[in-house]
Amino acid sequence: MIIIPAVDIKNGRCVRLLQGRMDEETVFSDSPAAMAKKWESEGAEIIHVIDLDGAFKKSPQNFDSIKKIVESVDAHIQVGGGIRDKETITMFLDIGVKRVIIGTEAIKNSSLVKDACRAFPGQIVVGIDARNGFVAIEGWTETTQVKAVDLAKQFEDCGVAAINFTDIHRDGMQTGPNIEETRRLAEAVSIPVVASGGVSTIEDIKNLMLLREVGVVGVITGRALYSGTLNLKEAIEVSKLQVPKKDSA
Repeated sequence: MIIIPAVDIKNGRCVRLLQGRMDEETVFSDSPAAMAKKWESEGAEIIHVIDLDGAFKKSPQNFDSIKKIVESVDAHIQVGGGIRDKETITMFLDIGVKRVIIGTEAIKNSSLVKDACRAFPGQIVVGIDARNGFVAIEGWTETTQVKAVDLAKQFEDCGVAAINFTDIHRDGMQTGPNIEETRRLAEAVSIPVVASGGVSTIEDIKNLMLLREVGVVGVITGRALYSGTLNLKEAIEVSKLQVPKKDSA
């Protein structure tokens, strides 16, 4: 299982939000690139970068900060936030971003995902953010009537590299990941799933590792790393261990 540290950018700074609320931010660094370098130095192979302003304004707002991150590290960068068209996807891939995350447009314009998967094989991730099992869009400000599992199923067999699944109620709250909802989604599709939201301690990583057998391949973690309740090096070491099989009894 891959441990993926998150670098969220708002107004050019590295911040973390509570449940996606823009007025509930904690600033952790004035330099997102320096933070990305820190996580790489501790073993990160992939870094999850979100343009929070872009998610709300529907187009990238922190492009220069993201470009600086890509130039500063060798780790693979996946980017999300405000990605609404093929031109934006191309713009990010051209500067060296490895994977682009499509969130809101996955539900509003599913053909964009499918077309992008054909144009950029292995480089498109679908971000599914859920509130009580239903997909939330537009920077989490709007909850739809579409179930997360149903949306995920729409992208079977079109070449999506992964699904990033976030439980909004747990994001930034360090209350533990939503194991059952993550399991339900992973079992419903053959697409690899990356869990997000609620990770607090190394025990949460161990609990998520039990989902590897159903297709959960990674976990994104942010606030736990920034607040120090989770050590990235330790999490990476633990993630490489074999998970013992549960007793059938």
